[in-house]
Parts: sequence; C-alpha cells; structure tokens
Amino acid sequence: MPEPVFILGGYQTDFARNWLKEGLGIVDMLDETVRETLAATQVDPSEVDVAHVGNFAAELYAKQGQLGGFVSQVEPRLSGIPTARHEAACASGSIAALAASAEIEAGRYEVSLLLGVEQMKTVDPATGADFLGTAAWYDEEAKGVEFAFPALFAKLGDEYERRYGLQQDHLTRIAEINFANARRNPHAQTRAWFTDASQAGELREGKYDRLVAGRLRVRDCSQVTDGAVGLVLASARFARVWADRRGVSLDEVPRILGWGHRTAPIRWETKIAESREHPYVLPHTRRAIEDAFERAGLPDVWGVQAIETHDCFTTSEYMAIDHFGLTAPGESYRAIEDGTIDLGGRLPINPSGGLIGVGHPVGATGTRQMLDAWRQVTGTAGDTQVEGAQRVATLNMGGSGTTSVAMVIGR
Repeated sequence: MPEPVFILGGYQTDFARNWLKEGLGIVDMLDETVRETLAATQVDPSEVDVAHVGNFAAELYAKQGQLGGFVSQVEPRLSGIPTARHEAACASGSIAALAASAEIEAGRYEVSLLLGVEQMKTVDPATGADFLGTAAWYDEEAKGVEFAFPALFAKLGDEYERRYGLQQDHLTRIAEINFANARRNPHAQTRAWFTDASQAGELREGKYDRLVAGRLRVRDCSQVTDGAVGLVLASARFARVWADRRGVSLDEVPRILGWGHRTAPIRWETKIAESREHPYVLPHTRRAIEDAFERAGLPDVWGVQAIETHDCFTTSEYMAIDHFGLTAPGESYRAIEDGTIDLGGRLPINPSGGLIGVGHPVGATGTRQMLDAWRQVTGTAGDTQVEGAQRVATLNMGGSGTTSVAMVIGR
C-alpha cells in the first residue's frame, strides 16, 4: 500500500492584490508564500525534503523561468533540496501536487513544500488573452482569436445546448452564487465588488452583461489574478510527529484520500468527436472524478460535503455538476434550480467563490482549491464554512478540458 499523504496546512496571498502596482514581482510572491507557508504550518525549513512549484507561463507574464531555483533563493535554509516546476495550463498546481504526493507515497521523501504561483497583471488584456491561448493548440485554435478561451468554453455551452438544451439563466445563477460566496471570503479578489442589495441587478445588466465570446458574458468569466498558494504535504511518520508536538491526534490532520488524473486530446473538436456517443460531454473529466472517488473508497459524490471545482467559466461549472454526479448527464440545471449547490444547500459548490469569485492565478488554482478544502475539513473556513464538512472534492482542469485532476481531501 502506498504511504498516505497528509496536508499540514498552508498560506494564500490576497488575490485582490496587483503586485506590479506595488512594485513587486513573481519572486516577491514566492518569497512571501514560502515564508508564510512554513510559518503557518510551524514546519522548520530544515524539515523540508523537496519542493514542487506549479506555474503556467512565468516566461511570458514575468519573463522568468527556472522557478524552482527561487525556493532556496528566497529561503537560504532550503538550499540544496531538490525542486521542480510543473506546467499543465490551469491544472499546473494540481500536477505539482500529484508529483509531490507521489514521492511521499513512494517513500522517497517525508516532507514536501508545494507552491502554486502566477503573476498575470503585467500585460494588457489582449496580450494576456493571447498568452492564455497557448494553453490550447495555439496555431490551430488561438492564434489571431481575440479571446480564445472564452470562445472555447462558449463551445462547451453550445455542445450542452445541442445535446440536452441549456438556459442562459442557469449560467447566470452560477455566477451569482460564486460572487455571493466570494463576498464572504477574505482572500477573494472580488470580495468588495458588490453590495448585498445591488449584486443580482449589477450582474444581469451593464458591463457584467457584455458579451465576451459566443454565449459568454463578462459575469460568466473567471478573473485575471495575481496570486500564490503554499502547502506542506507530509508522510504519516512526519505528520504523526508534527501532530504530537501540536497536541492533536493524527486523525485530525487532513489527508489526500483519493485522486484522479486523465488527459484528453488538446484540440476541442477532437474531444467532442470522441464523446459523441458518450452521455458525458467530457468523459475523461468524468473518469478522473470517478478515479478519485474510487481511491477514496466513496461510492459516489454524496460521500463528500462540498466541492471546489474549476469554474474558469460558468459553462465549466455547469459541466462539473453532472460530471460529479449531482444529477444525470445533461440535467445540471436541476441542482441549480433546487438550491443544491448553494452555500447552505445539500452539496455546496465553490463555497470559497471559485475561480469566478476568488480569482484565477492560473498556476495557483489547483493549490488554492486544496487549501480551501483543507480549511473546510479543519473547520477554519470562516464565513464560507460548510457545516459538518469532513470530505471535500476538487476538480482542476487545464486547457479546454485537456488535463483533469480530481481529488478528495478529508480526515
């Protein structure tokens, strides 16, 4: 049996910050996150064996590669430990997490510092959109397209409409829920964007109702965000020592209970051609979720109490609802209409606010989802807490559903 992988805690930068306007860069983000993650978890640098960094495109946004080299640059006591940087578009943070956890499962290392980071507010919107297009097949799907990813995820909505029907109001309701949840989250980029009284009206009119691409409007899109997240992962042996010195039981320390990782062809049209006869629009994503549940020993989604999913656009959350199994394929609207996914519903989705509300620093999103899952199962999620949360599922996707990583985190 592989070693269990425990999550000792972590740290998240304020996703509302614009680091360039502060005169700071991606190295400063790593500096703060390394220091604060170790402080938050009370892990001494001498106890860290290895570090993994998730990042999508620092070479483009920040003109900087070789991010693993900055781990010991910002914390000299980590000098000499092995490090690696991992890229899988918006799933970069989760791929880094899988690499870190696999090494612990294999017994190679005991303690891993896991980082996800992206600085995106360094270029104008058109240039940033072009950079993001490299997460698709750039020459075939993004080159010369003004907003390639909204266009691709608008096609996801088109495919739902073709197969099952899709009402725009259901997508708008997803956005409303996520923005409302984000208002309760002190780390969220959009927490101060709306007031209680004006939120719904503002989202359904004016600038938030402006079309971006296809059926998708501004309110349907995740945010351009600067942000970094750090976590410490550990073996059972180290986690037990760590728990003892904190006076807590090992059973109280969250762990990765299950995981799934699947990769589909990069071209959108190839994905859809593969799934023509399948009830799920993105069957590889469905399989990643099923793998995570199976490894966690859960028969279905109702064994978790909350979900943090990849709502890069409202269409991707609409997809996630039925792919997680809250409804039959094509019937995601039922869980929206009956309040299932609301913060106080039977199975809340994105109590944090998700990518739409919290923000989407691409390389840090997978690690942020893990940290929010950790907060839920440790009862430290504050005003976003889901009552009785013992297990939380996550779904992080890279590209247009190309890389799918699902996890179950709990005690």
